[in-house]
Amino acid sequence: MTVMEILQMSVKERRRLSVLSRVKEGDWTLREASQRMGLSYRQAKRIWARYRARGDVGLVHGLRGQAGNRATDRSIRDQAVALYRQHYSDFGCTLACEYLSERHGLKVDDQTLRRWLTQAGLWRRRRRGTVKRHRRARRMRFGELVQLDGSPHDWFEGRRGPCVLMVMVDDATGWTLGRFFESETTVASMTIFRHWAQRYGLAEALYPDRHSIYRVNTKEADEVESRTGKRPRTPFGRAMDELGVQLICARSPQAKGRVERRNGIFQDRLIKALRLAGIDDIESANRFLEEVFLPKFNERFAVEPADETDGHVAVTADQLARSLCVLARRVVGKDQCVSWRGQVLQLQPSKRMVSLSGKKGMVREGLDGSLTVSWRDRLVEHQVLASRPLPTQPAATLLERVSTHRRPWKPPSDHPWRTGLAASNASKEGGTMLPPPLSRFPPLRGGKAPRKYAGGDVTGDTSIERI
Repeated sequence: MTVMEILQMSVKERRRLSVLSRVKEGDWTLREASQRMGLSYRQAKRIWARYRARGDVGLVHGLRGQAGNRATDRSIRDQAVALYRQHYSDFGCTLACEYLSERHGLKVDDQTLRRWLTQAGLWRRRRRGTVKRHRRARRMRFGELVQLDGSPHDWFEGRRGPCVLMVMVDDATGWTLGRFFESETTVASMTIFRHWAQRYGLAEALYPDRHSIYRVNTKEADEVESRTGKRPRTPFGRAMDELGVQLICARSPQAKGRVERRNGIFQDRLIKALRLAGIDDIESANRFLEEVFLPKFNERFAVEPADETDGHVAVTADQLARSLCVLARRVVGKDQCVSWRGQVLQLQPSKRMVSLSGKKGMVREGLDGSLTVSWRDRLVEHQVLASRPLPTQPAATLLERVSTHRRPWKPPSDHPWRTGLAASNASKEGGTMLPPPLSRFPPLRGGKAPRKYAGGDVTGDTSIERI
């Protein structure tokens, strides 16, 4: 009984079989067969010798079904797949290879790991979208243009509430600076800009989006810009003007794609790094960013600029503190107090300073929370009160003022209007009557007393003449 053997052949091997069978039948010469197989005559002789000696089996590759000479050991493969399943199940292949090498000492190529994970059912191919935009060329110098953006996200994966990562990326080199904040505010934007300026200096231009922090987005602002050519500034825009930094607001996320892509990378790599480090608060995350993550990230991904000239301008800490703050005008009340963010500031002007009641003072709040009050560029000492001080005399209620104003005026008993009849009777009896003094006259309706009284013989005329 003959046992039938199943032989697996590739398409290339089957084509060689058909060509060599024609040589065996004498239809073609071996030189013609070598040309049809795309091989040299010397290689065709080797294949022809194996075919004559072993038949169809001689055309099959000798390592078919065996591991390659450069194949990775099976134990390493199983260990890498197990570690990926246990610790890095949501990591990309490239990032997972980095952590396998750094934390476990397993050096595996990313494409090899992707093939292993695909065979193990842990990875599926992801289709990429079509590219519709072209990247613009980088700027030439470091500090010529710096992109700024805030990325709100659940950075700690539920270990605390969501927060925002403020990111600044240099356009020429890709050098990155980041810091966590509770939310994207004016103070957060000024703080991250201050960190950049303290390390590298003032950039020539800043490139954020059209958030209301950086641009006034109202119809009134559009009308003012169309009429005067200048748009009203936000507090952040005012600070950039004072520091001499050009503020360019992007019209789309794609326009500042470098920092947008950096946010996407951080939402993958940084989240996983924070998870592995066991960090669940903003302060520890900022230290981890500054001391561990960003130095390694910039060392690996930053590039050299086309021009070695640094575009930053040196700046002092006093200049930054004077410009990077929140300014607002406040009207000083009669009690010499101004209101600021729910607080009452009791002003204490010097003796040489006039009363500030009714005048507009300038309140300045620094990034550290310090408050200063000034009037005409002169500092005014102040004290924070728990509540607004009470007035010295209680004001009358509205009902009392209305009732007092509408109360009819009643002349006294010795008023000429009342004594006119008595004077007439006295004249009939032959007596005379002198006019009363001016002090006994009532005030006019407007609150002013008569200027002059012309009296006379009231026996015939009792009217009052006011001149």
